[in-house]
Amino acid sequence: MRTSLVLSTAAALLAATALGATAPLPAPAPAPAPAPAHYPAKPLSGLRVLLSNDDSMQAAKAANSDGLGLYELRRAMCAAGADVVVMAPWQVQSGKGTAVTNGGTLTVQRRTAAELPAGYADDCASAPARGAVFGVCVSAGPCEKDTPSATPADTVKLALRGGLRAKAGWPDAPDLVLTGINSGPNVSANVNDSGTVGAAVAAIDQGVPAVAFSSSGDATNTYFPRENYRAHAEFGARFVAGLRARSLLTPAFALKVDYPDVSAGRRAKAPVWTRVGDGAVAYHAYRQRGGGDSFDITLGLCPADGGDGGSEGGGEGECAEGRADADSTWLLGKGHVTVAPITWDRTYGTPVDARRTLRRIEHYVTYEAPRS
Repeated sequence: MRTSLVLSTAAALLAATALGATAPLPAPAPAPAPAPAHYPAKPLSGLRVLLSNDDSMQAAKAANSDGLGLYELRRAMCAAGADVVVMAPWQVQSGKGTAVTNGGTLTVQRRTAAELPAGYADDCASAPARGAVFGVCVSAGPCEKDTPSATPADTVKLALRGGLRAKAGWPDAPDLVLTGINSGPNVSANVNDSGTVGAAVAAIDQGVPAVAFSSSGDATNTYFPRENYRAHAEFGARFVAGLRARSLLTPAFALKVDYPDVSAGRRAKAPVWTRVGDGAVAYHAYRQRGGGDSFDITLGLCPADGGDGGSEGGGEGECAEGRADADSTWLLGKGHVTVAPITWDRTYGTPVDARRTLRRIEHYVTYEAPRS
C-alpha cells in the first residue's frame, strides 16, 4: 500500500488575487492547429466515476463555497454519459490534505432527491446509479447538522474499500475518481494542504486514475460564481473524454486541473502543462495574543507583484515564485487553464514510472485538449 501525502488549503485561502509570480513570460510556442474533435454524443458512456471533494456535499452557502462545484461536475459528467456516484465529506474539510480518521465509525448517508440543491435532482436520472449522493460523517448513527465529518481521503478510501459495493452495488473499483470542483484554485505551495488534491492522491494510492478540479473565485475572493463551476465542469467532461479516447487515464499519477475566473465574461485561455509552483499565493500566519499562550490563525496573502515580502506572523521567504512554468503564474497571472501531474511518492528524486504516458498527456494538454 502506498503512503501518500499531497495536501490542501481552504478554498478562501486559495481564491487569491490574480498574480504574476514571476516576471512576464513569453507566450507559449505556437501550437499546431488541433484536429476537430469528433466526440460521440455520450463520450463517457459506460465510464463509472466516483466523485468526491473537500467542500462537502451540502451546497447551502450563499458564497457557493460548500459543494456547488461538485454538483456542476456531477451534472456535466452525467450529461456526457458517465455513471456517477458521489461520496463526499459531510462538512467542509478544506485544508485537510490526505488526513484520515484513525478510529470510530463512519456513516454513509444518502441524500434524497428532495434534499439535493435546486435544479440538480434530475441530472443523472437515466444513469444506472442515478447519480446517488452520499455524505460521510464520523458517527455511529445518522449524520446530523453538526456531526463531525469524514475527511476527503476518508471518503475515497471508504468508497474504494467496500463503500461503493455496499451502497451503490458496484462490485469492482470505479474507472475514475474525480475530486472537486473546489471553491478556489489549488496552486503553488498551497497544493500541499489541498483536500481536493489529497482525495485524488488517495485514489491513485489504490490504483484508480484520478483528476482533481479547482476553480477560481471572483475578483472579491469571497464568492465562487456558478459560471466558473459550470464552465470548468463542461471543460472537464470534454477533457476527460479526450483522455479516455486516447487511453490516457492512468493511476501512475493524478492530474490537477485549475480554471481561471470567467465570471466577468472573459474566456479561459488554452490549457497549459505546468509544474506546481515553488512559491506561495497564501499562507497561514500565527499571531500571538497579548504575549500569552494563545495564537490566532490568520490568512497571509502574498504580494500580487510576486515579491518576497510576507506580513507579520510569517510568510517572509515563501512568496516569491521561481518557476517559469508555475501553475499560479499561468492561472492567476495569465488566465489559462493549468494542468499539472501529481504523484503519491514523496521520495526525493523518484522518477515517474509512466514517462511515456506522461509525455503523451503533456502533448494532449498542449495541442489537443479542448478549448473553452
